[in-house]
Amino acid sequence: MRPAAPTAAIRQLAALAQHGDLSSYAHQIQRLGGCERPVRMEGHRLDVHAATGEIVREIADRDLPAGQLLIRCNNRRATRCAACAEIYRKDTFHLVTAGLSGGKGVAPSVAQHPRVFATFTAPSFGPVHNRPGGGRCRCGRLHPDDDSALGTPLDPDRYDYRAAVLWNAHAGALWGRFTTYLRQHLASRAGLTRSALRHCLKVSYAKVAEYQRRGAVHFHAVIRLDGPDGAEDSPPTWATTELLTDAIRSAARMAEAPGPVLDGHAYTFRFGEQLDIRPIRSADFAGTSELSSRAVAAYIAKYATKGAETAGTLDRPIRNPITDLIGSGVTDHARRMILTCWHLGALPELEDLRLRKWAHMLGFRGHFSTKSRAYSVTLGALRQERADHNEALARERAAEAGHPLPDPDTVLVLSHWVFAGTGLTTAERLLTHGTPSPANSTNDDTEGALSWTPDAMNS
Repeated sequence: MRPAAPTAAIRQLAALAQHGDLSSYAHQIQRLGGCERPVRMEGHRLDVHAATGEIVREIADRDLPAGQLLIRCNNRRATRCAACAEIYRKDTFHLVTAGLSGGKGVAPSVAQHPRVFATFTAPSFGPVHNRPGGGRCRCGRLHPDDDSALGTPLDPDRYDYRAAVLWNAHAGALWGRFTTYLRQHLASRAGLTRSALRHCLKVSYAKVAEYQRRGAVHFHAVIRLDGPDGAEDSPPTWATTELLTDAIRSAARMAEAPGPVLDGHAYTFRFGEQLDIRPIRSADFAGTSELSSRAVAAYIAKYATKGAETAGTLDRPIRNPITDLIGSGVTDHARRMILTCWHLGALPELEDLRLRKWAHMLGFRGHFSTKSRAYSVTLGALRQERADHNEALARERAAEAGHPLPDPDTVLVLSHWVFAGTGLTTAERLLTHGTPSPANSTNDDTEGALSWTPDAMNS
């Protein structure tokens, strides 16, 4: 049952309904599309005709129904704002799909290029509670799927928390080393030099980072072979899915990222032994897997809106590890990783890793979703397309209402806005009740579910 609305908020809305324009107020709030933490701005904007100097439109915070300009937060984290995260998820879905099936400026012929879905895991830092093959853990118990013990160390005092944190901090660099090795191994298998390979083959990818229950980052990636000009260009006939799979395996085995030297121990980071590579099927591309382009795109997009909070930690930066962790619900395992980040972050030789800033991320400081330049359309292009569409709709409605907007090519925009806070008032939250949220809408973009579960590993 939904809790009763605060009396003050009801009075505010009643006063607006009686003496103000409640419909305009509701319209401003609902235009946020369900955003839970909008950015509040104060200031003004003037649209001035470039030739005559005439003010053709003026917008001031005092004239807005909410008394401030409200802007969507555009946070990608589902735990922070479900509505904005859903838009990010859909954009990521379309970005990945375009690189698999075409669309958004990418030719449909890209669906015939060799491509695989690969998962790269972290190495072992010590035995953890798990469900090997769905069976009993080495602790002797049969853990249910929702058991909070899954992923936690069998012996926390012997678990290598330092290596686990440093692995997360170097995971992005290790991925960069892997892509370099992959091109080298493709060239070797084709009997070419790396410089010669550039003239006949390009490697494109889109990847997302996901946290296992043990708090270690692993990567899911779509890796595709193109001709030298990218997605629009077919790769040579010798560039097959089998060749790509073989090169990925050998490159993942050899790739390593150098780490720091602490207490006389030189750290070097590599991927774990578990490596899953599956061909992606389509109507014109025969593979041995049941993975479809849409299933892979939906899987990657889902994890683009998640963070380390899935591993039992926080979804916001930590300023004081003592006060911020009290009553936070952080698991004991995540707490030890956070404190390890905090202690290591104080070492001058690890200053560049900024471990204290990324302690809530358990040391990982890379982007959650990334792609190579030639893979497909960019998120920026998708956002611009949506903004252009909304602008066209606004002009249409203004023209229908008899107040056509000025031509943007003849107008100078003079604006000054300052940050005034974030979030919704209690009254504004009442107005958002009943507003359709993208996070609650039915969406058939999540076709298929991948069964890859790296948390079943023995360490």
